[in-house]
Amino acid sequence: MSYDLDTNSSIVEPNSLKILNWICCARKLMKIWAKTQEDTITEQLDAGVRYFDLRIARRRSDPNPTRLYFYHGLRTHTDVETILRSIHDWAQKHPKEILILAFSNFLGFDQKLHNHLINFIKTLFGGRLLSRVGTPTLKNCWDRGKSVIVSYDYNQAIKHPELWRKIPYYYGDSMNPADIEAKLDQAVKKERPLKRFFVCGLNLTLPSDARILKYVLRLCDNFPNVVRRSLPKLLRWMQSESGMNIVAADLATRADFVSTVVALNATLLKPK
Repeated sequence: MSYDLDTNSSIVEPNSLKILNWICCARKLMKIWAKTQEDTITEQLDAGVRYFDLRIARRRSDPNPTRLYFYHGLRTHTDVETILRSIHDWAQKHPKEILILAFSNFLGFDQKLHNHLINFIKTLFGGRLLSRVGTPTLKNCWDRGKSVIVSYDYNQAIKHPELWRKIPYYYGDSMNPADIEAKLDQAVKKERPLKRFFVCGLNLTLPSDARILKYVLRLCDNFPNVVRRSLPKLLRWMQSESGMNIVAADLATRADFVSTVVALNATLLKPK
């Protein structure tokens, strides 16, 4: 949801930049370098994005104790429940499209907030939620009217059969595409025999220490531009890989990302 970051929010991450919270231009620079998606949630869905990595935080100044926000460097303008309703409305209109919503990295949460969010998810999506029982197929999901998989990274969520365990997410933790390719190649080799959901993130990752200043102080550059320069190379690498499962990327609606992933799916249907 980083298309919706709020510069009035305090800096959530990285810790090395939190001391700059009081400087307005620091928060504006953070938005420039934390904005990894440019299109709204509905536009992303329309473009073919089906997996969403959702990080959730409280805003201490919010008078509503259960209102939650997404975050990536900064918190979002729009609250979690509003965005989830938009996803639900889209899912109702496209019942054969399977969506995976991965909730994780909860900030400022206690048991009550987890209960509130879990109950909201279950009530909102209701019968569309696919329980973590057996090995689902597309036909099975369509026949049963199931179209939403929710992964929830919290130990107590295991009590809810509608919620799946955390889906492993592998990424390069680097701004260098070569490093990303090397780490994801190892991840694919590790996960391929396990036959479970896992994510390969083609994401560039800013340093979490003072080295981040090397990037955020580039006044004539921004994160989307860096991604645009790097994503074509990462897509070429992805096309040469086999055994990938879920693929995530920054600017997922750009640079032929969705069409390349769909083409990889098509290769699985070819007779061996």
